[in-house]
Amino acid sequence: MMTAAAICFGLAFLGALLPGLPATPFLLLTSFLLLRTSPNLNSRLRRSKMFGPILTDWEEYGGVRSHVKMKAVFVVIISISLTMYFGPEIVWLRWLVGALAVVGIFVIYRLPVAKGSDDLPDRDAV
Repeated sequence: MMTAAAICFGLAFLGALLPGLPATPFLLLTSFLLLRTSPNLNSRLRRSKMFGPILTDWEEYGGVRSHVKMKAVFVVIISISLTMYFGPEIVWLRWLVGALAVVGIFVIYRLPVAKGSDDLPDRDAV
């Protein structure tokens, strides 16, 4: 199970950097697996600046803050724009990247918003 948690964490990290690959489902699965195999590692994950606030919001408030969702969509759009501009001029590859970006934005859109997220204290999370 520790190997599965490591794989999920790697995918969550890549999902935070790459458009089209959602980070949150893999992050939640990582936390789920770590709770059962290494509670200490799960505590470290929850304290991390990159993933901790997202996990805390999900567990305590049942979703992701709306501004985090907006930032994520913005990152996808900027990443895709740069990829389309600087990337190779291979038409099928551009269509594939665009389609994956649409899937990523759809996944972000479908994430539930943290209940009462307007009343929550500000934290940095992406």
